[in-house]
Amino acid sequence: MKSPFPGMDPFLEGAMWPDVHNSLIYQIRQLIAPMISPGYIAKIEPYTAFDHEPDQDIGILYPDVAVLKRKSDDLNLLQEEDPQSYTLITPPSVTIPILQTPIEHQIPTLEIRDVSNNQLITVIEILSPINKRGKGLEQYLEKQQQLIEGQVHLIEIDLLRRGQRVINSPLLPISHYLVSLIRGGKPQRQIWAFNIQDALPTIPIPLKAPDKDVILNLNTALIAAYEIGHYYLSINYQQIPPPPLFSETDLLYITKTCS
Repeated sequence: MKSPFPGMDPFLEGAMWPDVHNSLIYQIRQLIAPMISPGYIAKIEPYTAFDHEPDQDIGILYPDVAVLKRKSDDLNLLQEEDPQSYTLITPPSVTIPILQTPIEHQIPTLEIRDVSNNQLITVIEILSPINKRGKGLEQYLEKQQQLIEGQVHLIEIDLLRRGQRVINSPLLPISHYLVSLIRGGKPQRQIWAFNIQDALPTIPIPLKAPDKDVILNLNTALIAAYEIGHYYLSINYQQIPPPPLFSETDLLYITKTCS
């Protein structure tokens, strides 16, 4: 069964995102590898990132820790701790769990390397929530700068509406999702901006000069990831997608699309 959306399914932005991320990077490699062989190989290389602010994703990426105690539970707890004085204490409105930080994540990235000397030519990054906030954003921007200075081609795929964009420019289009390409040694960035109403773009994947770009249909990769993962079995399309909230116009589109 296919997603009801022509491109990015906003319901995938929640608790299923880590699996979507892993599956999508695998499908991208499946598409690219035959096109770049035998001169290049595509390798999935995970790197470790630490989420120092997991409370930002309670109920989204970390649904199992989003259980909040009710007032009645707090009253019982106070009575057990001090039965003489609990009636004098105003019970808290809610009790929120404290998460141990940081939480370690393995984030997969795709590297294209020259077979002859194992030179890193192109990196394809699918952004994670960790990459788009706080210390995780700072660490990612450092990595981004290192790749730019090393004249490595960098493709960034941002299919998450929440968090801060890793691109800081007044010329950046307003859209739900973004894909960008920085060609090694070039002083500009190409941007593909799209919304939930759109299919994902078909983009060039640059290689080492004088070899020509290969073409990647991102929508084909996402459709394959969705179908293989049977994500529709875990999604209730009658609910509202994970935050941030959509506009009223977009919510109307979502309702019609999922009906």
